[in-house]
Amino acid sequence: MIPFKPLLLVLMVLFSGFNLPHNKPYLSKWVISKGCSLKVGGSTNVNKFTCVIADYYRPDTLTFYRGTPTEAIRITGVMKLDVQTFDCHNPVMTGDLRKTLKSKEFPKLTIQFINLSRYPVKDREDAVKGAVNIELAGVNKRFEVDYRFIPEGANSATLIGTRKINFSDFNLVPPRKIGGMIQTHNELNVEFNLKVRVLN
Repeated sequence: MIPFKPLLLVLMVLFSGFNLPHNKPYLSKWVISKGCSLKVGGSTNVNKFTCVIADYYRPDTLTFYRGTPTEAIRITGVMKLDVQTFDCHNPVMTGDLRKTLKSKEFPKLTIQFINLSRYPVKDREDAVKGAVNIELAGVNKRFEVDYRFIPEGANSATLIGTRKINFSDFNLVPPRKIGGMIQTHNELNVEFNLKVRVLN
């Protein structure tokens, strides 16, 4: 028969094993820093235009979760931008875009991050693909995005995502002027620029 004290010691060692620190459930966390932006470029039958939401900043966190070797890296995190802050560097065009995007009825443009094809290489510029949900004017659509990851020091980086979308993807009609003589084309080039601090 095992003496009581040695038995107690064995039990303590066994059960303490269940309290050993496990690997963290996530792969990495990125905190969104100041200096983020969203740029939308388009054209009319007359000229090209660029509209920007500059200096977006909310202290949100993007969390990356491990997957299997054949699965994408899952992400949680969002950008919520004020449509009313779009600036096209032309008062008339700015007003037209905000009206077309129904900024009063739907004041937020939301980009929800879903996944990356793989985690980017930390110490050099890298290109990866991923998926996001974009909610605009009350319509939510999923898009594949091309990303460029640019490291900027030990714990900082810029993530640039680009994608072509259409006004019609969100049931929107491109703005027209002067009885339809000036017609905005349906396609838009979207680029969002995230400044992040990599926690681990």
